Amino acid sequence: MTETVAVPRRARRRPPGWLREPLLHFVVLGGVLFAIDHFAAGKADDRHTIVVGADVDSEARETFKAARGREPNAEELEALHRVWLDNEVLYREGLALQVDKGDPAIRERVIFKALSVIDSNVHLPAADDRALRAWFDGHRDRYDEPARYDFEEAALSGDSSEAAVREFVTALDSGVPGDAKAGLRVFKGRPHASLVQSYGPEFARALAAAPPNTWHALRTRDGWRAMRLDAITPAKPAVFEALRGVVLHDWIDATAAEQRTAVVRALAKKYKVTYDVPARDSIE
Repeated sequence: MTETVAVPRRARRRPPGWLREPLLHFVVLGGVLFAIDHFAAGKADDRHTIVVGADVDSEARETFKAARGREPNAEELEALHRVWLDNEVLYREGLALQVDKGDPAIRERVIFKALSVIDSNVHLPAADDRALRAWFDGHRDRYDEPARYDFEEAALSGDSSEAAVREFVTALDSGVPGDAKAGLRVFKGRPHASLVQSYGPEFARALAAAPPNTWHALRTRDGWRAMRLDAITPAKPAVFEALRGVVLHDWIDATAAEQRTAVVRALAKKYKVTYDVPARDSIE
């Protein structure tokens, strides 16, 4: 059985990892995923106190686990709490500005209306080539074309211990048909980051160093596999001049988001924030 898995080449404006960008990019995420009544997290008799409670913590964990298949680590949990807290501040400021008029009990719309008030006061600095080049060099992972790998995997049925896989690899290199004891999977154009995500960093390093057109027993995060490297397409650095327009657009988005985040964090200083979560999960 032959299965070809082709990965499309990355678009030039691939969104960055969610932890690397200002969290207000994710106001929708916070508003929709943490759709918990704000009174559950704050004291009804003290509008300047915000409590990040067990309900927020539980919702953050469940949302993250459903999306990524694992529990969030301490840094990720803190970021999720921060997203919710930013949105709670925006919601309360929106109520104070009375932008909820005509939108009773619609939390997300109040948040967006409050954010639009902040946006009206955002003023971007001038973007000259020197500033854009510096930003481009600091975010090259968005624009550089990564090295790509063409390889095959002979998925051995039954025993997949190291000894069994090495024996199978020897047989494959001796001319035994690859589909005699296993299913053959063919991968084209897989970038290094995809290899790390799917198989683990140890595998990615071993495959990159493996002689091509020869079967090898390689360890992955899920056990030993029979792999053969077919070809490597070298990485290709991006050229600023060819992407200046894209870089300018990305810089505007990121700079505006940073300014919005700074304003919301300044507003948050008006509130007393406490965490009512299990001790082992505390992020204070």
